[in-house]
Amino acid sequence: MKYETFDIRNKYSQDYARIHLYLLDDSREIAIHKRPMVIVCPGGGYGFTSDREAEIVALQFAAMGYHTAVLRYSVAPAVFPAAILEVGKSVALIKEHAAEWQIDTDRIAIVGFSAGGHLAANYGTFWHKDFMQQELGVEKEMLRPGAMILGYPVITSGEFAHQGSFMNLLKEDYEARKEEFSLENCVTENTPRAFIWHTYEDNAVPVQNSLLFVNALVEKKIPVEFHMFQKGAHGLALANRLTGTIGLKPEGAAAAWIPLVQRWMENWIAEE
Repeated sequence: MKYETFDIRNKYSQDYARIHLYLLDDSREIAIHKRPMVIVCPGGGYGFTSDREAEIVALQFAAMGYHTAVLRYSVAPAVFPAAILEVGKSVALIKEHAAEWQIDTDRIAIVGFSAGGHLAANYGTFWHKDFMQQELGVEKEMLRPGAMILGYPVITSGEFAHQGSFMNLLKEDYEARKEEFSLENCVTENTPRAFIWHTYEDNAVPVQNSLLFVNALVEKKIPVEFHMFQKGAHGLALANRLTGTIGLKPEGAAAAWIPLVQRWMENWIAEE
């Protein structure tokens, strides 16, 4: 495995904004030579990026046989569009190096948890907008994602909002612009397919966030797979002891999202 780190800052970014790539080595012994890329966006309410939803998650996807990356994106006091442009620059960087790194450019998945899920879904619904191309100076096709994988994502700025995430994202523009970032209203035919999971017991980001987004995807005929587990608090990450923390016990049933997303990925890869 090769480990690479790249500066993906833009004029709105914080100094620490980086993408960390974990690239599997090619081998003559293995028939696979081009692999999907999974870009992980940790949660943290747009106030920090959680270690529980970062490298340990990326390595789980690496164990499935995919190239992976962790995006340490800009958070408060940075505001929109710092982080979403960092995702775009990361996607463009990966596509620019696709031949060298042996990446299947049609299968780049943006993974996000909680507020990182909002970032991943925000990118999935905004990637084609003109400001993205203009700010990053690349063709829109270089920014196209293949899929979204969302764990207990922040989606809505309405009744079931996690207001702290939107306040960190928008600061003084919160009241004026929050509805623009209620992503259940932003799905178009350009939005990529999605795998989404959440828990019924999540009392920080209510499951209605995922339900609203799933409904919007279905209405636009965007392929989606959704799993709601009964048990489990917010921020489960892998939902096992490897990402447990004080006050947050592992939840065995929700840990099923890992083999489920692998099967979903493999079905996607098998498509022509």
